[in-house]
Parts: sequence; structure tokens; C-alpha cells
Amino acid sequence: MNQESTTLSPAEAVLADNKPRKSKKSLGEMFSTVLLFGGALLTAFMLNIFVFQSYEVDGQSMEPTLQNKDRLIIYKLNKTWSKVLRNQYMPNRGDVIVFHKPNGSSDQLIKRVIGLPGDRVVVKNDKITIYNTDSPDGFNPDDAEYGGELQATYGNVDVVVGSNEVFVCGDNRIPGASYDSRSTLGNVPTSFIVGELVLRYLPVGNIKTF
Repeated sequence: MNQESTTLSPAEAVLADNKPRKSKKSLGEMFSTVLLFGGALLTAFMLNIFVFQSYEVDGQSMEPTLQNKDRLIIYKLNKTWSKVLRNQYMPNRGDVIVFHKPNGSSDQLIKRVIGLPGDRVVVKNDKITIYNTDSPDGFNPDDAEYGGELQATYGNVDVVVGSNEVFVCGDNRIPGASYDSRSTLGNVPTSFIVGELVLRYLPVGNIKTF
């Protein structure tokens, strides 16, 4: 019995030879794409954990500076770097910060830094006065650019800020509008601070850097 044999032409032989290589190339491209995508996700995750984080304002405690539902970017690298170097992190007076509630809950608050370590903070007669070694006669921290639109400050407080603490207030100073250091919150340990406000990006018409 005759058996027919099949012989590939030179062109067919080349095509047949190339098939496995194409398969290997496709697998390599797929692997590179997965690595690229995974690297991008990891980078975004690390940036969110250590450098920047997005927040949405919930409530009116920072009015008129911030409105309910404003979308913000919080800068965390200063706090992260202090942790790495095992140094104390300390924001500047007037910074708007996000921090964890010291009561152990997962809630986070956004307020303005008013008092720094060593300050004596007095809230009386509808205003805040800071006394320290540089200003023994006292000064009003709200005599800053942000203070122009603030209402009179409600409260009756006389407290010294500890070495690892800050005294914070919401910009909405009317009675009951802000849970802050004028009330039972007290001074905030710097270890609870997440980062500082640097940008409001929504609403688009109210974009602002801080």
C-alpha cells in the first residue's frame, strides 16, 4: 500500500517554524503588561499610604474655609518621614490637619492648628489668645489671612499645650459647630495626626491650594 507523504514548501516551513515563537512572544507581552499594571497599582497604593490621600469633608465645622462635601488632598510625607527618622512630627500654626480621634475610634477629624507645645491657650471674650516665651503679652493666632472671615470664637478655655500635642479648632466657631480642643476633645497628640491639607480639588470652581 502506497503512503502519501506531505512535504512543506519553504514558505510553509518558515510559517510553521514561527508559530511557537509567536506564542512565546505573546506570553512575554502578557507577562510584561501584568507587571506594568501591578507596578502601577502598587505605586498608587504606596502613594496613598505614605504621601497623599483624598478626603471628603463631612459637616460644617470648617466653614467658611471648607464646605460640606468638598474633596481634599492631604499631604502625608512630612509625617511619614518623621516616623522613618523617629523624630517628632509637628505641624505649623495655622495648618489645617487631619487626625484620628484620640478615643481609639476609626473616625478622623479635620481642624486648624492653633496652639503648639509650650503655648498657653486662652479662649475668653469671644477670641483666642496665645501666650508663650516669644509673646509673653499674648497674641491672637486668628490675626492671619485665614482669620478674616471667621466669626467670634465661642468658649471658655485656659490650657497649656504639652510637648507632643497641638491645640486645634474648627473655623466654624459658633456654639456646637465644631468638636475640637475647646470642648472635651482636648489637646491632640501629634502621633494621631495623618497629614496636612494642601489642596481642595472639588468643586472645580473652588479649587484652592493651602
